Amino acid sequence: MVEDRAICRGMPKLLTLSQVLIMKTIEHPNIINLIEVIDDPDSANLYLDALPIAVLEYVEGQQVSASSCTFRGIGEVTTRFRIWVDAVVFIVEILCLCNIIQKIRLCGAKSDLEIGSDLAGQVEHNSHLEFSRMLQETMSSRRESETLMLMLNVSEPPSLWHELSGSIRSSILPTRNRPSSLTQWIVSVIYGLFPILHWARNYNLKSFKSDLIAGLTLASLGIPQSIGYANLAKLDPQYGLYTSFVPPLIYAVMGSSRDIAIGPVAVVSLLLSSMTQKIVDPLADPTTYRNLVLTSTFFAGIFQVSFGFFRLGFIVDFLSHATIVGFMGGAAIVIGLQQLKGLLGISHFTNNTDIVSVIRAVWVALHHNGMRKRKLFWLAATTPLLSVILSTLLVYLTRADKHGVKIIQQVKEGLNPSSVKQIQLTGSHVGESAKIGLICAIIALTEAIAVGRSFAAVKGYQLDGNKEMVAMGFMNIAGSLSSCYVATGSFSRTAVNVSAGCVTAVSNIIMAITVLISLEVLMKLLYYTPIAILASIILSALPGLINFKEAYIIWKVDKMDFLACFGAFAGVLFGSVEIGLLTAVIISFARIIIRALRPNIEMLGRIEGTNIYCNMKQYPFAITTPNLLIIRIDSPFLCFINANFIRERIIAWVTEGQDAIKEKTGIEVTSVIIDMSNVLNIDTSGISAIEELHKKLVSACVQVAVVNPGWQVIHKMKLSRLVDKIGARIFLTVSEAVEALASSAMKQENSDIV
Repeated sequence: MVEDRAICRGMPKLLTLSQVLIMKTIEHPNIINLIEVIDDPDSANLYLDALPIAVLEYVEGQQVSASSCTFRGIGEVTTRFRIWVDAVVFIVEILCLCNIIQKIRLCGAKSDLEIGSDLAGQVEHNSHLEFSRMLQETMSSRRESETLMLMLNVSEPPSLWHELSGSIRSSILPTRNRPSSLTQWIVSVIYGLFPILHWARNYNLKSFKSDLIAGLTLASLGIPQSIGYANLAKLDPQYGLYTSFVPPLIYAVMGSSRDIAIGPVAVVSLLLSSMTQKIVDPLADPTTYRNLVLTSTFFAGIFQVSFGFFRLGFIVDFLSHATIVGFMGGAAIVIGLQQLKGLLGISHFTNNTDIVSVIRAVWVALHHNGMRKRKLFWLAATTPLLSVILSTLLVYLTRADKHGVKIIQQVKEGLNPSSVKQIQLTGSHVGESAKIGLICAIIALTEAIAVGRSFAAVKGYQLDGNKEMVAMGFMNIAGSLSSCYVATGSFSRTAVNVSAGCVTAVSNIIMAITVLISLEVLMKLLYYTPIAILASIILSALPGLINFKEAYIIWKVDKMDFLACFGAFAGVLFGSVEIGLLTAVIISFARIIIRALRPNIEMLGRIEGTNIYCNMKQYPFAITTPNLLIIRIDSPFLCFINANFIRERIIAWVTEGQDAIKEKTGIEVTSVIIDMSNVLNIDTSGISAIEELHKKLVSACVQVAVVNPGWQVIHKMKLSRLVDKIGARIFLTVSEAVEALASSAMKQENSDIV
């Protein structure tokens, strides 16, 4: 059995002196009985307490004979491990005494009585010191054996299926406790999918008042922005309002954030228009263009739900914070350049048209003033609506549309029409729609989760990213079936929502109801709204997307991060949105691959007065042992991509370190400790590299120990039988490994002296 072999490997080298015990065995009845019943857990305990007395009687009585005896049962252990180890500890003490006998024999041929006399004299003068040393050694050996068994007998890590099923369960269940019945399981699933059921029971009038004010304030900003973003997405104005009606209602029921304001956003609108119009011209065939946008929205929702259920949120993480900063900055400039056409596209420069620019200038000033002063947040929130009202009224009164000012004209009234039949799941453009949906899903999730976590941290609650993905996915699936395009959390609207005092997601419901009223009643009033004012609304939201301060911090902290940031920025600005995203992802992947190819391998030293071992480069005052090298692999994966590099690097370090230490102190490196606490997983290439490294170092008379391999690592080492080759040199901590190797080296020196 693996356990038996591990125990035998964990015994001290004194077990090799069993031949001495066979040659000069102990014939005391208690010891003979112990040997015969060592496999009997009930009988063995009766003799364990008597064994030390038996040893003393043996020493005092000088009962040494030439008969032989073997340890029956050591090779066929079938009983409890604890009983076996307890028995072996005392047997090792006997072997220590036999080692003393052997040392006396080496001094010259003596009779058994003379040996016994010398032994008795040695015990009389040095018994306390000798037995104390032997007890310390045996107990240390026992601890090493128990630690080894503790590491080797861990349960098997979960399979891939269990990890996936556990991820799905934890994504939809509010608690880790497994329901005891089907009814409880259904209730847990419902509560997990609909967080509103948790806080709705404690909802009160005071909270409703705060959410009502926040929702109305949010609507005053969201309605004009939604119309502007629909124009950016090359859709009719009502589609922006549709997107501000259904998705916020779905999110209020399924979302876990109390603060996120849902609706269309500038970056996603730009993504949809820039990628979809490469397939279909929105001016030449607006119906097909609209169908592709809705189909892409449907796929975006499917991808988002899948990310949440299967814990695939790491895909979103490939777009790092630095990448998003660069991407947002580049997208903001592109959006701004596109809106200049709408802002300046006036045929005749008359006094009437100057009014629009004046309104825009006043609005921008009020907007920034409101953003600077928190108490005046309502200025930033209400000026877009105020600008729309004033500009529409002025165009209507002055008939500026007759003088070249472009207006929205007809806006369709009524609730969102069904768009189920417009979803195209067959045809030649399905692949393109799925690709657009995937990109939009990732960008939308990245922005929403970043916004949600930022405000959740401010308010002191936890946001579950996977549940957010599920909520966003269902929100966009439902939206695609009701004439909405991709919606997500907006940073500017969320900031207004929080500033207005929102308490729960009811503010989204209030905003949606306000949008509904607008769709039913106010659409005719938007006929004379100038396109220029919509462009100015979009332009006013862009400065918040360009974060120079954050880009400067990224440059100071990490140059590789800044390279990804600049790559995304330049790709979007000088190429396209797809090129910018692709550039950022390639740079991020290249960074990961470079670090995986060349992981850090650190030399460790001990902080004086402690058992703490740390990086020598970081803490140059750390103490090292001349004949011992402690090396830590600073990589989560030891796999085919870096296994050979790590093996060759460690061998080079041992060779160089050995030469340097020998030249400086005259002492050779006799032991190497490999700290694998940072290694989370390993493949067959990694196992082969460790095996070759162990073989090469052992052939050079260098002891090798492994410290704290991870769960997956130790399991795969057992399956590959690498544990059998390493033996008992596997430890939980570096300090344990240092003590064990030092003790082993000392014993070897004493043996060589003898």
